Amino acid sequence: MKKKIASVTLPVAMSVLLAACGGGNGGNAENTGGATDAGNNAQTASAAENTAKTEAGGEKITLKYWYAFGGKIEEAKKELVKRFNESQDRIEIVAEHQGGYDDLHAKVQAAFAAGNAPAISDLEIASTGVFARSGMLQELTELAERDKDKVKLDDFNPGLMGNAYVDGKLYGLPFMRSTPILYKNVTMLKEAGLDPAGPKTWDELEQYSRTLKEKGKVGMTMPADIWYYEGLVAQSGGTMLSEDGKSAAFNTPEGVAPVEFWKKLAGEGLIKIPVGDEAGATADKDWSNQLAAFKFGSTAGVSGSLEIAKGNKFEMETSFMPANKSYGVPTGGCQLVITSKLDEAQKEAAWEFVQFMTTAESTIYQHKHVGYLPTRLSALETDELKEHFKQFPQYKVAVDQLEYARPRPMETAYPEVASILKTAIEKAILDPKVTPQEALNEAAEKANKLLSK
Repeated sequence: MKKKIASVTLPVAMSVLLAACGGGNGGNAENTGGATDAGNNAQTASAAENTAKTEAGGEKITLKYWYAFGGKIEEAKKELVKRFNESQDRIEIVAEHQGGYDDLHAKVQAAFAAGNAPAISDLEIASTGVFARSGMLQELTELAERDKDKVKLDDFNPGLMGNAYVDGKLYGLPFMRSTPILYKNVTMLKEAGLDPAGPKTWDELEQYSRTLKEKGKVGMTMPADIWYYEGLVAQSGGTMLSEDGKSAAFNTPEGVAPVEFWKKLAGEGLIKIPVGDEAGATADKDWSNQLAAFKFGSTAGVSGSLEIAKGNKFEMETSFMPANKSYGVPTGGCQLVITSKLDEAQKEAAWEFVQFMTTAESTIYQHKHVGYLPTRLSALETDELKEHFKQFPQYKVAVDQLEYARPRPMETAYPEVASILKTAIEKAILDPKVTPQEALNEAAEKANKLLSK
């Protein structure tokens, strides 16, 4: 999910990206290179034909927008596309679902090589470095400066802009952005005699979990997800990588502390850490079925979780991820990007669409419909959101938590590093003979070979 393009070719970098996302295979570098050259010619010809039609006959410019995820997320994206198409008669956006982020990224890569990439795409924020340095993305710096009075970059929440830039250049605008938050079954906590305002710290999470265990429950079911781990490292005062991004920093005491904490709680049956492809689904199921009082999850799940709680007749609240030395949280979600190789008319049309999708009005709609963060500061000042937060405070937690947010690493090798790290964390937790320090030292040694290239 990250950056550094050095001597790494696009297909190799993308295979690394997909390995960390848990799916997809990179193509052969030589074969893909040939396909790219042929594809670029085909795409240029197609662009020229489309422009000629637009100029000669006044036909609409039709552009493809590829997006990730279904359910309420898909509903929100399709509604916004519908609103854009109805707002003017010059541009037609065709929205196409492409699975999760890993599927989407693989398909964009393949389409780009074949010369028929979508004009606009969702892009998971940590992948920005890989895509930008590979030449697949249109740089937006000049466009944003030209249209600064309309775009208003300073209106985007500063906590969400860290992954929009690569090497000082703008490549995306925040769209459906998130942080992990703590979801709580308040009914379970009250029945156990626990204060539903907590747990606010790691120590309180352990204490709550001990009380819940006495009631035949577990405090939390959670996968050993690197996104959550990044948050706990930040809370401990650490970083994932060195400042220059060329070496691992997660095997320091600050990086080892979260794994020691998880191992301790899992070993005593206070939390449950499933592994495998269904680990996240298992965590959601345990929380939904009231077997676990807590779960970590994206703010994108607020709307759906409220519906689950209502259907299963329990009260739900959200809060910050419990703190260690301090609060800390990574950001996540996607931004909208424009692929390169478009002609001027297509580029301008795509840029118009991206601006529409990231307005204050658009972010208010998708926030209320799904739970993703309102990306613009001006949205937070509207009466509509103020009333919404008053009625549903569960949505506001992630907004407040942004004070403690940090961007994710964007090194090209980071996806593979994350995959290595996740395996090491799971090994440390499950194998009583392996200490967290040993597991992370081994992972750091492998990571350093990748990061130093």
